[in-house]
Amino acid sequence: MTRKRTTMRVCQVCALKEQHPGISLDDEGVCSLCRLGVVGDLMENFSYTEQIHEEFTRSGPNPRGEYDCLFMYSGGKDSTYMLDKFVNEYGKRVLAYTFDVPFESAHAADNIALAREKIPATFVLDSDDDNIKLVMREVFERPVAKPGKYLDEKLPCVSCRTFFVIRAILYAFRHRIPYIALCADPQQILTMESDTREVVRGFYQTFGARLTDTVFRNEAEQVLFADEEDLPKIVFPFIAMRYSYDPDRIVADLKAKGLYNSSPLETHCTLFPLLNYYSFKHWDCMFYKLNAASHRRSVRRNKNYDRSTFSITFPRAADLPAIEERMKQVVLDIAAERGDRAGHQSELIDIFRELGATEEAARFVTEGFLGMRTVAADLGITL
Repeated sequence: MTRKRTTMRVCQVCALKEQHPGISLDDEGVCSLCRLGVVGDLMENFSYTEQIHEEFTRSGPNPRGEYDCLFMYSGGKDSTYMLDKFVNEYGKRVLAYTFDVPFESAHAADNIALAREKIPATFVLDSDDDNIKLVMREVFERPVAKPGKYLDEKLPCVSCRTFFVIRAILYAFRHRIPYIALCADPQQILTMESDTREVVRGFYQTFGARLTDTVFRNEAEQVLFADEEDLPKIVFPFIAMRYSYDPDRIVADLKAKGLYNSSPLETHCTLFPLLNYYSFKHWDCMFYKLNAASHRRSVRRNKNYDRSTFSITFPRAADLPAIEERMKQVVLDIAAERGDRAGHQSELIDIFRELGATEEAARFVTEGFLGMRTVAADLGITL
């Protein structure tokens, strides 16, 4: 008997697959994101975030301490761009807080060194390699529950970011700093929790009380029960630029000031290949699939205008579904030690060049993918 082969349905607008976590397709083949099926929840968070941003812009000097805000500084283009504005245009008294992620790109570290030379802020470096690696092992090794929730394909990235956001919350809480600036791009803002207490509560719900209390040494619980006026508030500076956000212009402005010597792909953390492995293995999509879908959606709706609402732009001519399938094959082959290094290298360079990277950037990112198994072994993760 011959089995009938079924074809995976994809959204007719943005090309998201029907099995993408948290997404559903209607009878006409249009996904819930394109139908704005989740817009209510997203806009509620967006409204609160905008309110906090307006409050921050009206606020004067912090009467309880020497800093007006703790600024989360990663060395990427967005945080470098806004740190320069906060200090040199807005006149804020800024504590530039960098969590020294053990997976940091060498190019991000170079940008931090440039900022220290050129921007008159107070810079603080925090670190906790053992506990953030513990969290990452937990994420990569835990069973995946299908069909999944929205953003489940990015769970390792979200968990890592939440870990050091909570570290920043605890730092600001201890030092009575009223605001925390977090430079998410306009698309990320829609999907990020902006209430301090809810950030901590969400980590407890994801990882449980035992692991949470272990990695934060029982301090996180203090945030849950603190008085509202004592809690720092999270500010997303790019909410004011949500209609004009342009990553290419941001990079050009920074390079003109000597504050940025790389590209967005080059300042990704060294876990970027593993993040793609996780997304492909569990959800059959690349790490940036939602971003690519957003790009296709905006171009389909207005062919004369590319909305750049996310950190990575995509060339119009790029065949994104085909690129995704090629990347999936090479990522899973590297993870399983199939094929040869030269072949993987050539294919990856071609992929990143088609995604708009320069030759130098494509080679830099490719080396990270070729070293994916080494990074996994360092974390204690079995591929």
